[in-house]
Amino acid sequence: MATRIADAPSRGSQFLTDSFQRGLAHWNRERLEPGFPDADWQRTLDRDVRMQRLEGGFLEELREEVADEAAAAPIDVDGFIAWFEALKANGPGQHDPLFPWLANHADLHQLRWFFEQEAAGEAGFDDLVAMTQVKLPKLPKLELARNYWDEMGRGQAAGMHGPMLDALVETLAVDPVIENTLWQSLCLANAMTAMATSRRYAWQSVGALGVIELTAPDRSAATARGLKRLGFSTKERRYFDLHAVLDVKHSEDWNREAIRPAVEEDPRRATAMAEGALIRLKCGERCFAAYRAVLMQ
Repeated sequence: MATRIADAPSRGSQFLTDSFQRGLAHWNRERLEPGFPDADWQRTLDRDVRMQRLEGGFLEELREEVADEAAAAPIDVDGFIAWFEALKANGPGQHDPLFPWLANHADLHQLRWFFEQEAAGEAGFDDLVAMTQVKLPKLPKLELARNYWDEMGRGQAAGMHGPMLDALVETLAVDPVIENTLWQSLCLANAMTAMATSRRYAWQSVGALGVIELTAPDRSAATARGLKRLGFSTKERRYFDLHAVLDVKHSEDWNREAIRPAVEEDPRRATAMAEGALIRLKCGERCFAAYRAVLMQ
């Protein structure tokens, strides 16, 4: 029963459904995978255009959901930074009871299920940053470059963040595939990918990525506590221990070096970044509720 509740689509939406999000996730995986020239490229291009129209409709629905709240955000620099930083305390999905429960009560089976969902819905922060930075102004571009360099382990394979998560997935022996993943988790990854890959939504992507850095440390720390309680080693929980600390500095740098100069140059960007941040938080809120419906009975 819990799974059926979690899988139920949002009423009245053609996009917030299991079938649409799975289809979009499979398309994203295929189109972003490095490939080779194909004699059938024109048919693939026709398919991609159709999917991009649907993806655009999906993002516009998410924008409409947050439009009033985003429009109310200040567009002066200091006011916007204060509004943005306040999302850590009062944004959608913050202080969700899922994470204290993971830290203090989840058993190994439940934690494995949680990681399977999270890993399957992981869009790859490093790739999202790389796609978002294309043609950004100098100062935001430099900050995204510094962030990307950290994600890439500063040039050392052992320090790359993505493989750290992959190693934990392997340790937990989970199978993170689209077919086993709740649509809410896929929706979160699909929304992040859509913003990063379309230049129409570049500033929304800057806001969405920035709010991840802002809000992730507390969730990472709670997840790390759950892993420690269940006997996982320092090495095995390194990904979450690292993000519980490093993302605090990343957030400060992102707000100062990317968001502030962007809004100083063009105040319209504040509203776009507010939309992206709220879209990311609303999608996360849906995920947490869906996870609780399965896990916390």
